[in-house]
Amino acid sequence: MKEHSLALKGTLLFVATLTIMAGTTVAPSLPAIEQAFAGTDHVALLARMVLTLPAIFVAMSAPVAGFLADRFGRKRLLIISMVLYGLAGMSGLLADSLLSLLAGRAALGLAIGGIMTVSTTLAGDYFTGTERENYLGLQQAFTQFGGVAFVITGGILADIHWRVPFAIYAASLVILPAVLLFLAEPARKAAALTGTVKSATQARWSLVLLLAFSTFLVNALFYTVPSQLPFFLRHLQINSASAIGYAIGIFNLAGALAAISFGLLRSRFAVFGILAAGLGLMATGFVLLAQATGMVPALLSMSVLGIGLGVVMPSIMSLTIQIAPPQLRGRIAGLITASMFLGHFTSPLLSQPWIGWFGFEAMYRDIGLVFAAMAVLALATITVRRWAV
Repeated sequence: MKEHSLALKGTLLFVATLTIMAGTTVAPSLPAIEQAFAGTDHVALLARMVLTLPAIFVAMSAPVAGFLADRFGRKRLLIISMVLYGLAGMSGLLADSLLSLLAGRAALGLAIGGIMTVSTTLAGDYFTGTERENYLGLQQAFTQFGGVAFVITGGILADIHWRVPFAIYAASLVILPAVLLFLAEPARKAAALTGTVKSATQARWSLVLLLAFSTFLVNALFYTVPSQLPFFLRHLQINSASAIGYAIGIFNLAGALAAISFGLLRSRFAVFGILAAGLGLMATGFVLLAQATGMVPALLSMSVLGIGLGVVMPSIMSLTIQIAPPQLRGRIAGLITASMFLGHFTSPLLSQPWIGWFGFEAMYRDIGLVFAAMAVLALATITVRRWAV
């Protein structure tokens, strides 16, 4: 495996970009999709669900994917998931109704559940120590660099027609040969195959559940950026699809640049300290977004938000792998993945009435306050852990 380590890492990193492509690629198309199916009942909510519907199916499939990965192996499940991803993603090119479009997005969610669960599990299987922390930072960076490329491309293509960005999902079929060539099935011990009672008791389930809830909350709040930002910018009289793409692209670019430094940060600081700093930056970014009156301040707030997310997500993934015993790594990764995407799905269901009652600005301000409270709790965790030593 060592002689192919560069190819192995590169393949895993490109696979990681598929998860963010699920939403960012079509985000600039949402207003046009709403207009194209204007005669559909509840079109405002359903149009936003084109972005978020895959998330509930990720939440449903990820725990199952985790069980299958632990029981039967990682690579085969990843291959099946990538094929389904490509076919389901491109179904938007042909969908003739909003409901058929949503059906394809549901199938895409099932595929993402497998891809993300296996990707996280393989990171724990292949890498340890400093190498793993460096990889997790690179994975988040690749994910967000991919977000830059896909959302800007999606915005430009959406200016041609809202269907065209769906062709980008063919990328999974392009990456598939590298998966077949360079990813090896990790060796697993008999205990991992049988799932013994002893191995199950090794997991600190209270900590797993706390991490799962925190992951859900972070993602439900931050996902108001891709799901609501296009409409917020339109509220600010910024109507270009490509402008929406650039705004979300800046968010992902800043996050990618921050994530690259995660390995270095972990060599100097505790993971909860990095998490607290990232949450504080996200709080600042949302407060700035609430005060934005044009494109320039919106881009500034997106940059701050991106930097925060760029260190928060690798911190969550690092904690996930740390608390997961090898025999249960797939299942715990599946649970955290499910929590993450359940947050994505829940986001518009919570934010849409919030906006209706109080407006965009109040929503983003309140989200900033919640992130500030989470940052304080993360700092308190550091203090408690020091007292416990």
